Amino acid sequence: MMADKREMKLDLLPEDCIVQILSFTSPHDASQLSLVSTMVRDAALSDVLWEKFLPSYYREIIERLVLPIAFSSKKELFLKLFKPLLIDGGSKSFSIDKTTSKKCYMLSARELSITWSTNPLYWCWKPRLLHSRFPEGVELIMVCWLEIKGKINTRMLSPRTTYGAYLIVNLAGRAFGLDSLPSEVSVKVGDHESKGIVYLRRNNRKQELEMVIMRHRVETLRSRVDRGGQEHVLCERDDGWLEIELGEFYCDGVNDKQVTMCLREIKGEHLKGGLIVEGIELRPKLIY
Repeated sequence: MMADKREMKLDLLPEDCIVQILSFTSPHDASQLSLVSTMVRDAALSDVLWEKFLPSYYREIIERLVLPIAFSSKKELFLKLFKPLLIDGGSKSFSIDKTTSKKCYMLSARELSITWSTNPLYWCWKPRLLHSRFPEGVELIMVCWLEIKGKINTRMLSPRTTYGAYLIVNLAGRAFGLDSLPSEVSVKVGDHESKGIVYLRRNNRKQELEMVIMRHRVETLRSRVDRGGQEHVLCERDDGWLEIELGEFYCDGVNDKQVTMCLREIKGEHLKGGLIVEGIELRPKLIY
């Protein structure tokens, strides 16, 4: 009986009041609460509610889409934004994180600053890479100086959110020299900088690939690498790519700051090749 009385009282509330109450929950909770009653269901489906869940400048995002999307309600639009969509001529992708409903971006390889990437002797731009969301990616032919940087302004991101930055890559069958020395990774925002290292090899296998005669030289070079921060590993993704966490940062939503993300291996003198770059992804991190 008590449950019935509470339900009746809820049904007596105006729909706009129920919408206001649901707006303080999450999209997932609002969908679950729609099962309580017909009145709550109507409120949980209303465009007024889902307008509150959508990013504040979703209309601008829609205008920047490479391909338009059709939707009959704000909830349908919200759900379609779970899937990464190309924006800005295909140089970036945008999506909403399914767990946190926060904004996610990926900067394509064309949006990054990659040393010598305009020289076809060192890097090869390839259209329609397998499983890639972007029109093209880039493969490292051979260099001794590997440096990849990306930049984004915090005003594009969700406020009061801790973000992780991830370099999305693959390793060609001919890959060589990428794990002779650890690459340095970093994310810098204002005075904050997170740093680490990563060996560019699958499954972070700890085998030595150098011949015994080269071991002393390799260890000498490794001693020159800045080992500040933690060691990161290459992780497999569901989309067929690998990712490297470059670092994390907190977006307060108050001050506009430039985020600079970087992977570099510039202290060795050996040649390396076979790294395929799709881009840099920024997504919210779950803090437990």
